Amino acid sequence: MEPSLQRRIQRYGWDKASVYYENFWQRQLKPAQDLLMEMAALQKNDKVIDIACGTGLVSFRAAAIVGNDGFVLANDISDGMVKIGNDLVKEKNLSNIQFQRMDAEELDVPGEAYNVALCALGLMYVPDPVKALKEMYRVIKPGGRAVAAVWGQRDHCGWAEIFEIVDKRVSTEVCPMFFNLGNKDMLNRNFVAAGFSDIKFERINTELIYHSDEEACGAAFAGGPVALAYHKFSEDVKLEARKEYLDSIKDYRTGSNYAIPGEFVVAMGIK
Repeated sequence: MEPSLQRRIQRYGWDKASVYYENFWQRQLKPAQDLLMEMAALQKNDKVIDIACGTGLVSFRAAAIVGNDGFVLANDISDGMVKIGNDLVKEKNLSNIQFQRMDAEELDVPGEAYNVALCALGLMYVPDPVKALKEMYRVIKPGGRAVAAVWGQRDHCGWAEIFEIVDKRVSTEVCPMFFNLGNKDMLNRNFVAAGFSDIKFERINTELIYHSDEEACGAAFAGGPVALAYHKFSEDVKLEARKEYLDSIKDYRTGSNYAIPGEFVVAMGIK
């Protein structure tokens, strides 16, 4: 896919998903975010940049750790995500965190300005993950660290059929390389290519719990990476796609609940 087209799909897709994102994904993504925060080992007074931050699920946790003398710059390609983040900053009356719209591959910040760079489940969406990691390398100080989390292997993620279900109903692939970084040591190799050393990475398995068909479909279609395509479907096509998706996850259903397997990979590298 042409990189500029991929960026537009991500930007406007996540604008659509932004109002649904936390309701459907906050609990499900927590294991990956917990591990990312543990590996980041943030300290009081740290300056942190959180890339592809979404609504700030990691950003606000980081701001609480670094304290009033630290700072978190949270950025995302989606205007909708950034607006929600800044609205929350005002609501919480915080002075040590700010949200800005940025492209992960071209961060509009000076070099060597941050102690830590974070990217929680965003690298899968950028056209060139190595370029995004090189930007993370550029903006942290010598001795600083970058931590990134991605989804794991496709066959370890029970919801993976969502992409095929949507792709066959649209003219372009939504996330053509989504699971690539979760394969074997691919994330580690990307960190090496970006210049990082002392790289550590960990793979964890989890379950995505949903309590109804509506929750499972809301996460898959309205609150996730296929949101832009889904919102353009007719009502008949939406119903058809939902039915096919529910059929693809039926093995993970007990009563009205779903426990869908998922896998995350988290890596940390030093500059």
